[in-house]
Amino acid sequence: MERNAELADFLRTRRARLRPEDVGLVADGRIRRVPGLRREELARSAGISTEYYTRVEQGRAGNISREILDAIATALLLDEVERSHLDDLCAGDSPRRNGVSRPQQVRPGLLQLLDTLGHVPAFILGRRTDVLASNQLARALITDFSALPARKRNFAHFLFLDPAARPLFSDWERIAADTAAVLRMEAGRHRHDHRLADLIGELMLRVPEFNGWWASHHVRQRSHATKRCRHPVVGELSFDYEALQLPGEPEQTLCVYTVKPGSPTQDSLRLLASWSADGQVGLGVRGGEDIAAESVGQPSGGSASHPR
Repeated sequence: MERNAELADFLRTRRARLRPEDVGLVADGRIRRVPGLRREELARSAGISTEYYTRVEQGRAGNISREILDAIATALLLDEVERSHLDDLCAGDSPRRNGVSRPQQVRPGLLQLLDTLGHVPAFILGRRTDVLASNQLARALITDFSALPARKRNFAHFLFLDPAARPLFSDWERIAADTAAVLRMEAGRHRHDHRLADLIGELMLRVPEFNGWWASHHVRQRSHATKRCRHPVVGELSFDYEALQLPGEPEQTLCVYTVKPGSPTQDSLRLLASWSADGQVGLGVRGGEDIAAESVGQPSGGSASHPR
């Protein structure tokens, strides 16, 4: 991504959502040509000059002090995730941002953990929402990512481009918008990740809705939510979704779809587990050729599988 353009667009979209009264200013009655605060209003609220804020928003300010960034973030009413994204956009290049990264691997203990969670769908996401490992119920509910071509072993790719995804997720639009915001956050953190750029470019070309979500500059970190699914074999399912950052693996996230004890979903999961044990695992499209990627692998029976 072009750093200055991304910073400018992010600051403009955050400024556009605010009104003078939101930051304790009195509207002057002048007609506003664009929505939101004017630059001079934002600068006044942040306690800096309009000229300097303009240079910041245009990416011409050079190294911005911590105090100035904090003042701008406070004036824009940024939450913690947005502040982190602003820091990423203002940071210089470093080894973690230069597009050269070691292949991600899931350590054996985490694969055992996925098997231990065999009564609920669980999987591990890495950079770019790559699916690094999954247990049997996750493969039965969503798709067997390890059986897909390497470049398709990615949750965002499945969600936006696999025909099975929209009918599977009852609240597809919300999940898709959240996923676009996660990708936007990752793009700010890894500006020179060519595989991430290729994925985003493909989604822009092939998914009309994605362009609007991307242009909004919303950012999000995986956390928790309620997710509803409509599985063609077992019907309606309702989950409490939890995303847990893994200790010692800052770029890997354990995602678990939990269920309430005694609920209809718990009964349906037992049926799904029985169905998948018969070899009927995964609903996604399997077409396409294998291409080189960070890792290649095959599923290993009923245990947690991951690209090796």
